[in-house]
Amino acid sequence: MPLIPIPQLFSSALEGKYALGYFESWNLESLQGVIDAAVETRSPVIIGVNGEFLTQPGRLARERLAWYAALGKAAAETASVPCGLIFNECPIDADVRLAISAGFNLVMLADTQASFDDFTRRVRDLVRFAHAHGAAVEAEVGELPNASSGEVVTAHASRTDPELAARFVGETGVDLLSVSVGNVHVLAHGERELDLDLLREIHLRTGVPLGLHGGTGIAVGSLREAVCLGVTKVAYGTYLKQRYLQAVRKALGNDETNPHKLLGMGGPEDVLVAGRLAVREAVLERIDYLGCCGRA
Repeated sequence: MPLIPIPQLFSSALEGKYALGYFESWNLESLQGVIDAAVETRSPVIIGVNGEFLTQPGRLARERLAWYAALGKAAAETASVPCGLIFNECPIDADVRLAISAGFNLVMLADTQASFDDFTRRVRDLVRFAHAHGAAVEAEVGELPNASSGEVVTAHASRTDPELAARFVGETGVDLLSVSVGNVHVLAHGERELDLDLLREIHLRTGVPLGLHGGTGIAVGSLREAVCLGVTKVAYGTYLKQRYLQAVRKALGNDETNPHKLLGMGGPEDVLVAGRLAVREAVLERIDYLGCCGRA
């Protein structure tokens, strides 16, 4: 089916008291794995890619955002479950607008270096542009701790201030507010509980759908309670890539010398299939936590 408007997806989630999983993709196989799991469980889902990764200047080859948009739209149109398509966490305004023009129907501007006032102005302008093109906007108030170094780094982290969040929502008209309430970016090991009292206050003060990044490291009990407090989107990425890499490394550990069997023939030796199946199984492990299974 065609991409479903984001407000419609979030409205259904709020009414049904479930959340949509954003299971991040980075290539065709990972996207197929996400769709496979969503179809198997009859779950509405958010598909998409990481805008920060795709646009950072250190990439060895420039990416074509229109190709990713076309792939995501084709995946949604051929899936039998409702899908939204996000261009996630990009700090470059021009690239976010390019993603909207290419067909992503949800975008997220994320720039932790910007002042609150500057970020508010930029998101307000982006919301106007996005809404004029049939897209929705996600933004974050507060900053998550980061564990990409192997340790949880909190030096620049800040939990979401409910009053500031309410002001931001009122001034920007943002469609989805992502919050920092104890969740951690790139937490590869262990789980963290959420500050549910803070989340409840943010929900009451803002009145908009809420999002959680760092889904990999959120404790299941906290997550299920968060869904009852206005959380309609939970982002997963780290554990999907962990599983994908484990499967591909294992698949490459055999003695097969025929390159076609290893790449493209689709049999048990194919590393691409191994990655796809690993992502599917990883999504199946977590998607039921969100209460969205059987809601498509």
